[in-house]
Amino acid sequence: MTDLPEFEQSLLMALRAAVEFRDDAAAIPAFPTYSAAELRLAFDIDLGERGRTGPEVIADLVRAAEGGLTSNTQPNFYAWVQGSSHPTGVAADLLTSAWGQNAGLYQMAPAAAIAEEIAGKWLLELLALPAKASVAFTTGATMANFIGLAVARNEVLKRAGYSLERDGMIGAPRITVIVGTEVHTTVMSDLRLLGFGARNLAVVDSDTQGRMSVTDLSAKLQNISEPIILALQAGHINSGAFDPFADIIPLAHQHGAWVHIDGAFGLWANAVEPLKHLSQGVELADSWSVDGHKWLQVPYDSGFSIIRDAEAHKTVMSITASYLTASPEDGKNPSAFVPELSRRARGFAVWATLQALGRQGVRDMVLGHCQCAQHLAKRLNHEPGIHVLNDVVLNQVAVAFGHHGPDDKLTEAVIEQIKAENLHFVLGARWRGHTILRISVTSILTRTSDIDALAESIIRAWSHHA
Repeated sequence: MTDLPEFEQSLLMALRAAVEFRDDAAAIPAFPTYSAAELRLAFDIDLGERGRTGPEVIADLVRAAEGGLTSNTQPNFYAWVQGSSHPTGVAADLLTSAWGQNAGLYQMAPAAAIAEEIAGKWLLELLALPAKASVAFTTGATMANFIGLAVARNEVLKRAGYSLERDGMIGAPRITVIVGTEVHTTVMSDLRLLGFGARNLAVVDSDTQGRMSVTDLSAKLQNISEPIILALQAGHINSGAFDPFADIIPLAHQHGAWVHIDGAFGLWANAVEPLKHLSQGVELADSWSVDGHKWLQVPYDSGFSIIRDAEAHKTVMSITASYLTASPEDGKNPSAFVPELSRRARGFAVWATLQALGRQGVRDMVLGHCQCAQHLAKRLNHEPGIHVLNDVVLNQVAVAFGHHGPDDKLTEAVIEQIKAENLHFVLGARWRGHTILRISVTSILTRTSDIDALAESIIRAWSHHA
């Protein structure tokens, strides 16, 4: 290999390390083996005056990182809704870095722009959303929500006769943002970044699964006279539940509200016929967000903001300057839909992952994960003292432990026992006043046999404290 050009040597070393990491699934501990102090020691090597060869640097990077890598590309990762980065998407991502295309303007990177255009069309078809909607390729669901809510803010003010572009937020009409009591934290973060505070919020009651109450929403709408943004969710982070879109969205539209749906992972239910009842009415919304690096298994730095009104989308996000030229023959400029000009060509990995999976592959994967979650719930429900707290309708399972109902201390002890085995990456959370073990099934590699192994680990850990 020493006779090869340095770039090729570096790539081959990185490729070999990548393949070994993926192939050694059984040997990789679920939790990293290095402490923060050990990782600092491994990475904090001398930064010399002179640069080093690529192979030397890659070898040191692999050595430094290996003790601090989690198993989230393996079938035993359940702590969060994280995909396992489809191998074909990873290969396309490597090409994306090598090609070094700046997917800002069509003229900067024509192939990147068209890849996004075509992959976006496929996404709308799979998700059964309006074909004329615009699709922004962004970093993840947090930024996708930000874009959707930014467009919503502009549009509801426009409907009220106010120009945000001309007059800015100072002196703008008050906007009420309606959320449920169990709205995801990233939506709240986005609202703060967009200038909305606690006094701008109307918080609607939720049921035991986290679904927004239609009755309470209806009552609150009667008392709001200013412009309204309503934020709903498809796939509750703990229960997997969906807000009742078919009832809520027409009601909200009667009051002139812009309806945005945070569908980070749950929106994929709309692509699967046996799950579509969960998302009934989702297509009626004005904007949607969804992650690519969650259920779709695209490598990280992938999310999609989908806006029904493409012109409204471009009005808010377009960046213009005399040097940013375009011609009528050009394809769409990706930067017209995101708050970035220089950015990674995210469409290549999405295009490749969708091609690798195919329509049926996407449907089979999503449905298979939901069936795995139901299988786990059935296994655990048979065990005295183990309590499945949610209706397992999607890929989420919320579990607590206790002799006479959920007991936080016992649940925490069981979680620590599972972590000590270091076979499955699991963590706890808080939901409706209880500590829970939250299981998210989203790795493309996870099969029923892996779920059986997880169930046995959970039961084994509980037996130490029962």
